[in-house]
Order: sequence, then structure tokens, then C-alpha cells
Amino acid sequence: MPTPETTSPAGDPLSALSYEEARDELIRVVGELEQGTATLEESISLWERGEALARHCEEWLIGAKARLDAARAGSAAASGAAAPSGAAAPSGASGAFDGE
Repeated sequence: MPTPETTSPAGDPLSALSYEEARDELIRVVGELEQGTATLEESISLWERGEALARHCEEWLIGAKARLDAARAGSAAASGAAAPSGAAAPSGASGAFDGE
């Protein structure tokens, strides 16, 4: 049987949630915790749900980064094959999407 931290309030498995759905629910959970009106047991349940949602969002972001990295590698390989030997990359092209 699924646990509260692995199902959405609608009863859907956490894995069925899109990034945006999980993020929005995480925002709601954090808001409930910040209000401080939940019982200890409710707070623990909310915390567990928030942790599961945060992991789910992180997995989505890791997957998105991997897709971007693969697309950039494919683009670099394609442009590298077409560019003359020793040609420089356009100014600012290197690391433009690293975000780190």
C-alpha cells in the first residue's frame, strides 16, 4: 500500500506528478508547516511529504540537466564537424548554460 509520502493528495503515485505539480504541492506543504497550526503528527507527515516532493523535483531537474547536456554535446559535435580546424567558438558560447 502506498504511503502518504509517495502518493499525492488525490491518491496518485508521486512518480505521476509533473515537476510543476510536485513543486506547487511542495510550496503548499511548506506553507502549512510555516503556519504552525498542525499537530505534531500532522507536521511529521507534512515534513515527510515535503521531503519526498523535494526529491521528486530534484530528480526532474537532474533529468532536465542531463537532457540539456546531451543536446549541447550533440550540438557541439555537429558544429565541430562542420567548423574549420582551429575555428573558435562564438564569443560567450562556452558555458552559457552552466548555471554553476
